[in-house]
Amino acid sequence: MSKKPDPTLIDDDNPEWTSADFKRARPAAEVLPADLLAILPKRKRGERGPQKTPTKEQVTLRLDNDVLAYFKENGPGWQTRINDTLKKSMTKAK
Repeated sequence: MSKKPDPTLIDDDNPEWTSADFKRARPAAEVLPADLLAILPKRKRGERGPQKTPTKEQVTLRLDNDVLAYFKENGPGWQTRINDTLKKSMTKAK
């Protein structure tokens, strides 16, 4: 299913790679200077680095379906909204 490229998106300074380009490609470790590689983080692909200031703790929490649906109905950020609601209830309880 080959699609023609959108002519408005063609960039002569950064052309789309061809099969030959991919065959010539080499890993960054082979082409970057050693001193630059030494300062790069040593993480595996998809691995997240340590938080600078860990402020939250991961927990498992069971919620009623209607409570969860309420917070999820406004899309992403529902966990933060639950956290904010719990914080507000803490200050009211004092």
